[in-house]
Amino acid sequence: MAGEGFDMPKGDLMKGKKGLVMGVANGNSIAWGIAAQLAAQGAEIAFTYQGEALERRVRPLAESVGASVLVPCDVTDDASMDAAFAEIEKQFGKLDFVVHSVAFANKNELKGSFVENTTRDSFLLAMNISVFSFVDVAKRAAKLMPDGGSMITMTYLGAERTIPNYNTMGVAKAGLEAATRYIARDLGPSKIRVNAISAGAMRTLALAGISGGRGMIAQGRAFSALKEDTSMEGVAGAALWLLSDLGRSTTGEVVHVDAGFHMIGLPEELAEGGEG
Repeated sequence: MAGEGFDMPKGDLMKGKKGLVMGVANGNSIAWGIAAQLAAQGAEIAFTYQGEALERRVRPLAESVGASVLVPCDVTDDASMDAAFAEIEKQFGKLDFVVHSVAFANKNELKGSFVENTTRDSFLLAMNISVFSFVDVAKRAAKLMPDGGSMITMTYLGAERTIPNYNTMGVAKAGLEAATRYIARDLGPSKIRVNAISAGAMRTLALAGISGGRGMIAQGRAFSALKEDTSMEGVAGAALWLLSDLGRSTTGEVVHVDAGFHMIGLPEELAEGGEG
């Protein structure tokens, strides 16, 4: 179960480090791929979940990597956040790293026209869960990092460019990337590094909620520089770099892990047949 179809190299880069992983939904989650890699490198991990249904999915995964700290947490509720971080402090004493992979937008706004389909309440909900939650997590986690540490969050190219049907989530991810830079500025003097990983389209529950999500994977592969899918191993490897001591001196960055899709302006396949 610790692999769920991908192989994470083992070592001791994270030996002695304790951290929090938020946002595991199932064995295909990017958050789980990262957690599996961190555990393979010796990290001790606490997991959060929201609701009994997610607990049933997360608990066996957590147990498969020897994690004993599994805490309920609703990022939209201050009391729940207070309780979650109090329990983490009780169990771990301090934190060395945080993985934030929490995002949400109503499914009916992830299709068609952004202008016509976006409502005030849904927009604010998406910003609350997808953006403010990272600010709130960073504020709380920083208090448990007296010796410094590292935090990462997950974003996507839709924050920088318009992606069909990504809509409200794209705007929220843009806010998340800006928040990452401001958090990195504020926590830098405390030797806490804060970065974001912009992963390519992958087969996750989050992608399944976007109209045409499967097509995003196929096009991402076809139009990428490497002509391949974004791999879980690649994303987890980037997370390991940023969260371990290897990532020293790197903060406030958005690191693209998408087989080079983000840097292609006009794919050759679309340029063929055009005027020279």
